Amino acid sequence: MDEESTVGREFAEALARKDGDRVIELLDPEVDFRGLTPRRAWEAASAQAFVAEVMPRWFEDSDHVDELTHFDAGGFADRNSITYGFRGHNDDGPFVVEQQAYFTERDGRIDWIRVLCSGFRPDPRQ
Repeated sequence: MDEESTVGREFAEALARKDGDRVIELLDPEVDFRGLTPRRAWEAASAQAFVAEVMPRWFEDSDHVDELTHFDAGGFADRNSITYGFRGHNDDGPFVVEQQAYFTERDGRIDWIRVLCSGFRPDPRQ
């Protein structure tokens, strides 16, 4: 376990940029992904599936992430953990969103990950 996981930070930053190519580089080709958002559970058995099927639904074309607002890394037992938040805007107005993830790495890539998402919430600064 790497409490200052570089791959975890890079994953959060790539999501903020909606950079699917970078996400594919960071995930093991056969990543075991599960996620939970307020209205749905998500699964993907490959990096390609995550980028093609999950990312576009989490962050649609009209969703613009303006900044990564915070990032914290740690771990529990044999898992890395990260918490990160985004601030952005879409047609409904400004939003914030936070995700908590537990993951493992193999050969510098995320090979197992579980993500819990707050969902898009109105930005309290607005």
